[in-house]
Amino acid sequence: MASYAHACAADVERARLPSATSVFFGGGTPSLMPTDLLTRIVRAVDRAPGCEVTVEANPESVTSQSLDGWLAAGVTRVSMGVQSLAPHVLRGLGRDHDPLVARQAVAMVKAAGVPTWNVDLIYGGAGETDDDWRSTVEAVAALDPPHVSAYALTVEPGTPLAADPRRHPDDDVQAGRYHAADEVLSAAGLANYEISNWARAGEECRHNLLYWSQGDYRGIGCAAHSHERGRRWWNVRTPERYIAAISDGRSPEAAADVLDARTRDLEARQLALRTRRGVPASAFAPDDLANLTEAGLLQGDLDRVVLTRDGRLLFNEVAVRLQSTGGAGTSNN
Repeated sequence: MASYAHACAADVERARLPSATSVFFGGGTPSLMPTDLLTRIVRAVDRAPGCEVTVEANPESVTSQSLDGWLAAGVTRVSMGVQSLAPHVLRGLGRDHDPLVARQAVAMVKAAGVPTWNVDLIYGGAGETDDDWRSTVEAVAALDPPHVSAYALTVEPGTPLAADPRRHPDDDVQAGRYHAADEVLSAAGLANYEISNWARAGEECRHNLLYWSQGDYRGIGCAAHSHERGRRWWNVRTPERYIAAISDGRSPEAAADVLDARTRDLEARQLALRTRRGVPASAFAPDDLANLTEAGLLQGDLDRVVLTRDGRLLFNEVAVRLQSTGGAGTSNN
């Protein structure tokens, strides 16, 4: 861990990046990293005033000592991987915590005075019932979180889940779970601002908003992705190769692609469609706009349209009907 953390810090320092408006520690379980190593990376980043610094954490790896250390380092947000509050669902997801540990971790975050925090949930796990899911969402809402993310379980090739069809989630069941989450969280005062994210006003995740607005970001560490003005690149996949590259003074970049103006414009609209900002009504051909609105997937006016709840569930079906302006500008997205 020490070699990896020092490589990450060296990568940041070598890049001489502009002041960051947000920093996000994700891609696994950063909370397992000793606080002094995480602090080393944070302090390497030139942060703008008010910079949001998020650490993803699993409940079983959160302690009052780690929270104090994170706060001292400048962490402003903790993203808690609760996933479920049903014991058998947690076991099926391969999680190491139980509902009591999750509640205790949330209590510690509150007691530590972390400026803001969010709960991450997953629905569609093996053995989960509709009642399990609704009970989880209601219990999480009762914890009064500023922000909740709820993601449908997906099957990735090459994983144990992929090898066991009996555990694969059902699309219609997951749709029902999404409806339940939106109902409960909206009633608790958490507004949906991106397909899988709900927050109180002003508590939206600034770092994720940067992604959804097609902003520039630099990925640090193995397999991290970056974007700058239409060029995307990603680092070598393993920690050993990343550490070796930084130690030898080489770029850790593995590959890249460059978006042409039309593709970049279309992607910007696809990202915006995921959010409550929506897109200009002119982003759709008149017939498609009329059909999607009549089907209950879009709502809005002659200026802008946004996805309805059912539209969020069928995002891909709607997004493929978006039109590009064909130009280089994306200011109207």
